[in-house]
Amino acid sequence: MGAASTSKRRRPRAVPWVLLGLWVAVLALAGPFAGKLGDVQRDRAVDYLPANADSTQVAKIQERLPGGETTELVLVYHRDGGLTAADRGTAADQVAALDARTKLVDTPQGVPSQDGSTLMYPVASTGPGTDEELRDTFVNDVRDVIKAPDGAAGDGLSVEVGGSGALATDASEVYTSLDGPLLYTTVAVVAVLLILIYRSPLLWLVPLVVAGVANFLSMGVAYGLNQAFGTTVSGQSSGIMTILVFGAGTDYALLIVSRYREELRRVERPYDAMVAALRGCGPAVVASSGTVAAGLFCLLAADLNSSRGMGPLGAVGVLCALVAMLTLLPALLVVLGRRVFWPLVPAFGSEAKKRKSLFQSMGSSAGRRPRTVLAAGAVLLAALALGAFALPGNLKQEDSFTSKPDSIAAMETLAAAYPERGTQPISVIAPTDRADKALADARAVPGVDGAERGRSSGQWTEISVVAKGAPQSAAETATLERLRDRLDPQGAYVGGPSAEQLDLKDTNRRDMRVVVPIVLAAVLLILVVLLRALVAPLLLLLAVVAVWGASLGIAGLVFGPVFGFEGTDPGLGLLSFCFLVALGVDYGIFLMHRMREECLAGAETGPAALTALRTTGGVIASAGLVLAATFAVLTNMPLVQLVELGFVIAVGVLLDTFLVRTYLVTSASLALGRKVWWPGPLSKAPALPPAPEADAPELVRAP
Repeated sequence: MGAASTSKRRRPRAVPWVLLGLWVAVLALAGPFAGKLGDVQRDRAVDYLPANADSTQVAKIQERLPGGETTELVLVYHRDGGLTAADRGTAADQVAALDARTKLVDTPQGVPSQDGSTLMYPVASTGPGTDEELRDTFVNDVRDVIKAPDGAAGDGLSVEVGGSGALATDASEVYTSLDGPLLYTTVAVVAVLLILIYRSPLLWLVPLVVAGVANFLSMGVAYGLNQAFGTTVSGQSSGIMTILVFGAGTDYALLIVSRYREELRRVERPYDAMVAALRGCGPAVVASSGTVAAGLFCLLAADLNSSRGMGPLGAVGVLCALVAMLTLLPALLVVLGRRVFWPLVPAFGSEAKKRKSLFQSMGSSAGRRPRTVLAAGAVLLAALALGAFALPGNLKQEDSFTSKPDSIAAMETLAAAYPERGTQPISVIAPTDRADKALADARAVPGVDGAERGRSSGQWTEISVVAKGAPQSAAETATLERLRDRLDPQGAYVGGPSAEQLDLKDTNRRDMRVVVPIVLAAVLLILVVLLRALVAPLLLLLAVVAVWGASLGIAGLVFGPVFGFEGTDPGLGLLSFCFLVALGVDYGIFLMHRMREECLAGAETGPAALTALRTTGGVIASAGLVLAATFAVLTNMPLVQLVELGFVIAVGVLLDTFLVRTYLVTSASLALGRKVWWPGPLSKAPALPPAPEADAPELVRAP
């Protein structure tokens, strides 16, 4: 009997160490794969384009034409007041030198502007093929040649390299540069917030280390998904995955540590206290992470490659954070014992300091007039949502960088110097046996300035079309649509950079119609199963949708007037919806799950709602601040679409944390009473008398 008792005592002590050993083994296995994630990261146009759009088919077929994918550049020579003869000679010499040392498709021909201030040379090479590193090397070599100190005179003659190839290289360099700064800034922000929240010299480090481990694991899993299923890994999706690991993972850690601190006052041994804490908050953490993962997996229904790839990677990040926080974090906390909370150590048998919290005051104010508070909050959110009508139009390529790279400067110079014609070719791919007719039909389309036949294979022939309208202008868009209407019956595809932007916009509209209902249905189903009710899940879902609308409205009020953005990323609506709905419901689960616990213990819904707000409000506020801060890191990135996404999600999380959860959900629960649990048993069952020891729980001692 004594031996059996000793064995039971030793077994709990061994569990944390076994878990730590398992994590060492997992990291050893994941290490080689995590290091390879950057090797499979792709930021080509085809990795972001709609799966079945014309522009995607053009990009894929061009890869199979003789020489492979073409890298198209435009060399731009400009002088205010007009180019001199020496300028034209310099340009001709540089282009000839470039033609001699690189593999160009054709000898470049200069096209002067009507005012004589600009000379452009369209340049195309098949040398890089589909290799992004070779493309970037080629573009940078071109820049080195034409911008050499002994090349352009530097006395007023500007030389710029533009075109789709240069734009892709500049974007790729931005995405490549994101990895380090994004990770370091996220870690720094989370560290500062955890130090302020815990006020401990050691405790803050534990969740941060665990989040870092989870991020490392998620990189290995993401690489495995790419190898097994061909999941697209882009700079955007891998960056968002890192944000989610640290943001969501820290949220789960805050909830677990808070509950663990409570249990340490009631339970003598840290191991038993952790078991009690996980039993209490574990279901809510699992359900909330499952909701976020399910919402992100719904992006697999999107037709946009970038959105569809972001779904699995985001879900992987959340699930890796969940596993780490439910296993590695508890193991470390138990091994470190109570001293990890120093100097505010929760002593066994002690009582937490009784003080009126901010959330208790909020709950009291909502409890006095719940219907008034609910109506006022709903009106405020609706008014904020109206600002969405002020969002700027679709983001153009030249407006997608917060700082102006060389390719964007070239586009602006071309747009000003050549208003009468397009400076960015439209690519048409036609069946070879119908190429002559397609060429003739393309030349006959209104808005087309010219068309030339290019490379050809046994099946497909490339046709380069120049529109009269400037790139991404209304005139060029109309020409693109007419080309597609005219050439589609012949089995031809119309692509190129401007067509890609048009397809992105159209596909995002389609994805909104398809993905949004799937996300809502999936999240609602999970909430119904967790809360055993229908009204409460609908209430939470309605709240997060209102937060999404209000966040977009606030964005509409600041994007143009404050940030100076010229457009809105077409994918902002869908991505912000998926993240805000999934992450917002996350906090709703924390609150409602605690409320349901109180109701099951015999409390009426009103007092249960106020108790849940008082006990979880501080944790939810801390979690909301951390999550908002991690997404706010994106606002410091050099790409407008990342800045916009980070801003909308950060604002939405703050609205959800300090307005919707604290006031609207609480006041709605107070106003509805037991009806909030309809049609579950809690909506009908009479309140049970509270247990006499509810206010003074019996201390649990270890055997």
